[in-house]
Amino acid sequence: MSAQKRSVAILTSGGDCAGMNAVVSTVVKMALYRGCDTYVIREGYEGLVKGNDEAEIGDDDDVNVKHLNNMPLSYNCGDFFRLGDFDGGESYLNHRYIVKIGWDDVRGWSQMGGTLIGTARCQKFREHEGRLKAAYNLIYHGIDSLVVCGGDGSLTGADILRTEWPELVKELHSTGKITEQQAKRFAHLHMAGLVGSIDNDLTSTELTIGASTALQRICESLDAISSTASSHSRAFVVEVMGRHCGWLALMAGIASGADYVFIPERPPPEDWRQDLREKLLKTREQGKRKSIVVLAEGAIDRELQPITSDMVAAVLRDLHLDTRVTILGHTQRGGSPDANDRILATLQAIDALEAIMEDEPSKPSYIIGITQGRVTRFPLRESIAHNNLLPEAIKEKRFDDAMSLRGKEFHDGVKIFLYNSIQMDGKAPNDEPLTIGIMHVGAPAGGINAAARTAVRFCLHHGHTPLLIQNGFKGLIKGQIYKAGWLRVDSWASSGGSELGINRLLPDTDLPGVADQLEKNKIQGLLIIGGFEAFQSIKILSESRQDFPPFRIPMVALPATLSNNLPLNEYSVGTYTSLNVLCRTCDMILQSASSSRNRVFVLEVQGGHCGFLPVMAGLAVSASRIYTPERGITLSQLDGDLKFLKRRFKADPEDSNDGRIVICSEKASPVYTAPFISDVFGKEGGAIFDSRYERLSHQLQGDTPSPLDRLKASRLAVICCEFLEKHAGSACAWDPPSAMISIRQGQIHITPIAQMVKHADFVYRRGDEQWWAPCEQYADIISGRVSI
Repeated sequence: MSAQKRSVAILTSGGDCAGMNAVVSTVVKMALYRGCDTYVIREGYEGLVKGNDEAEIGDDDDVNVKHLNNMPLSYNCGDFFRLGDFDGGESYLNHRYIVKIGWDDVRGWSQMGGTLIGTARCQKFREHEGRLKAAYNLIYHGIDSLVVCGGDGSLTGADILRTEWPELVKELHSTGKITEQQAKRFAHLHMAGLVGSIDNDLTSTELTIGASTALQRICESLDAISSTASSHSRAFVVEVMGRHCGWLALMAGIASGADYVFIPERPPPEDWRQDLREKLLKTREQGKRKSIVVLAEGAIDRELQPITSDMVAAVLRDLHLDTRVTILGHTQRGGSPDANDRILATLQAIDALEAIMEDEPSKPSYIIGITQGRVTRFPLRESIAHNNLLPEAIKEKRFDDAMSLRGKEFHDGVKIFLYNSIQMDGKAPNDEPLTIGIMHVGAPAGGINAAARTAVRFCLHHGHTPLLIQNGFKGLIKGQIYKAGWLRVDSWASSGGSELGINRLLPDTDLPGVADQLEKNKIQGLLIIGGFEAFQSIKILSESRQDFPPFRIPMVALPATLSNNLPLNEYSVGTYTSLNVLCRTCDMILQSASSSRNRVFVLEVQGGHCGFLPVMAGLAVSASRIYTPERGITLSQLDGDLKFLKRRFKADPEDSNDGRIVICSEKASPVYTAPFISDVFGKEGGAIFDSRYERLSHQLQGDTPSPLDRLKASRLAVICCEFLEKHAGSACAWDPPSAMISIRQGQIHITPIAQMVKHADFVYRRGDEQWWAPCEQYADIISGRVSI
């Protein structure tokens, strides 16, 4: 047993969630890349306590492991993938809970829902004897490092095991279970945790693994329910998961355009039945044909008494509404992970492995999470203790404290929901109502309709007049402008494309015409929703103020483009939607490639001169190669990639039917284009593999917007409108202000357009910094291209 070589095991525990398989796959691959042995522990802590039947385990535990340049590629791959086909005693694997695996055992796992290595509740692990057996099993297999993916209970158990570890080792040695050499070798257990929870209920991280996919499932159901509710003029009460956390209910309510939500952190008014009646009746009086109420399963009133879906339905029936109750249940857990969960799980798993490699006895156990848009390590014990404060606050009726513990984004979510769901006869601040123009410029992006919807309802809520401008600057010049009412935008929360119409025409096509319409319609503030064209439009208008007085109004741009290429911005509305489309397409292509056997698909995608889309999608689907404009393509690269693909296909078992995918940006190279690459691979692959070319173009601009894009769009729209409201008619440092939203490290800023210009590359239409560049290197490792 080498004192230097590390052995890493991973288990999943607690409730399953989308993204767990991506965690397992990434930990295994990164550990192999770092030269470690890798194990999975089946059935969570239950498998760790049970271990393996020692009679079935010999010293040669590496049987059937194939090697390519000393890299283990497969460990009994066929049987391991078919674990679910075995029952009672038909396979030795049923007696093995701690299984050594290799690279190909986890191929294709990132796109699968649930957890392929299983999860189970384990009462024995809560007891000392159970943890003693778990420690013995780890030492017996030579495992010194453990990664745990689960909820707060699972992570608490992991921390207890690590804290007790020295005493457990001492006890095992004193009873003769392990040798003195083993006691010294395994004196310390290296450990890291990742939060897998669909509820997003850990307060120290902004988003848990599995939460965005669960929200996606809920919104898909709510979108479907919405259409039938409108058809029959019905009311629906939809119950979603969330015992102590209302994140799913609140965010689903915003994203789907619900009329009322019940969440445990912020119970409704004391007479909630009357409040519900009044709000729903008001929407019905305005002509709305449907009513949607979203209820967290842990919803309570201000006296901590449960509010059930049947109780809510009874109130709706008293209003003589045709009412239905839908409990979504475990459908929220299932299905293939969305792009965000694949990427989030992958990046956090990479850092979990790094945390383990850097671990030493003096350091605490870490939870890997995300804060301010960056993967972050939190001390496990402190994080769990902080998380326990929230249910205590609810129990003690300190609801303001509970809201504070959830964080600013959750708190803002309540405000955004109220803007969107309650029609009020708003009164403008200081009795100075404004006329605000709202338009789309550039190309369609998922979520831009949600942004316009929230902007309209913010204006109405505050007593302002929202004017919707159709067809961008082309429509503005023609005077295609109309006043928006509350119901006019009601269905826009979930609609794709651009309800306003959109094009890439810039205002300098006819500056006098633009000025004339702004003056004619008395527009006092302008919100432009779009991509690089929106940024350019604000720049052009602000630079023309000396010649055109109507341009001397506050203007702000809301970033919305699938390319995610705007300066000083790490996120643009529409990126999540496009990544979802791209990942689903890659899943289907890989299925086709597998069916055809030994085939490479070269997929060309949009994105202009920015490689964000191919890099993040490549990370999410473990693409074999990614070509971006930033890195470019050379002949030597293609030659190396061709050799890599040949070696990978040759290393596959004869009965393997896996394919591979290569993602190429449309602007990666003017010479070595995606069709050319496909032709070269097909020609040179010979009898080993063939190649096909596919182009994914305007499909990336379509589809139903992802919930995350709807939420971000709504939040940014409120910030933009608050900015216009604050500065309209007043002098300030920019006088008048022209700005754009910029998002850096998770923080939202209103940045002067002049500062944005300093960081823009107008030739390649992108920012001067690419925060996602390291992800391209990670994708190379996970694909095996660097590792093998």
